[in-house]
Parts: sequence; C-alpha cells; structure tokens
Amino acid sequence: MAISKQYLKTKPVCKVTFTVPAEDAKKVAVVGDFNNWKADKASSLKKLKNGNFKGTIELPKEGSFEFKYIVDGNYVNETEADRYQWNDYAGGENAVLDL
Repeated sequence: MAISKQYLKTKPVCKVTFTVPAEDAKKVAVVGDFNNWKADKASSLKKLKNGNFKGTIELPKEGSFEFKYIVDGNYVNETEADRYQWNDYAGGENAVLDL
C-alpha cells in the first residue's frame, strides 16, 4: 500500500493518491472522517491492469484525517500511514493522514 501527497501552491489543498495492491479484490474504497465513512462512487478506487487499485482525493491542508480501506467489505488499515489512532467506535486503530 502507498500514499503520495501533492501540495498545491494555488489552493489550500493537498492531492492525496491512495494505491492499494489487491489483485484478487473486486472493490476497494477509501473511507474516513473526510467523507463521513461512506463507501460510494467518489470513494471507490479504480482497478488498474497491474492489479492495484488507485484513486486521488483533494483534502484541506493542515488537517488530520482518520481513514481505512474497504477491500471487498473488510476494513483494512494503510501500512504506510503517518500514524495510528485508537477509535472507540471502531473498537480498533484507524490509520491517520497528517497534512
């Protein structure tokens, strides 16, 4: 798994690209407090020919966001997250993206 961040000079946002290797998966989405934890069309990652799923989301600069991936209905943490934070509602740790 991988995350890349591209800060824009002209806008107060960061383009965050999520890449998830999941060759056997049918659907992968990224959900978090930036989209009310909803897996919808906007949060779905596109499957590439190499078996990875990839997508880019614009998020406000200078924020922290909890998130997880949903891979075929199962919640999965990002292994390269900036940090992890306990979430009582989830009963476990969520990956955190610091911008």
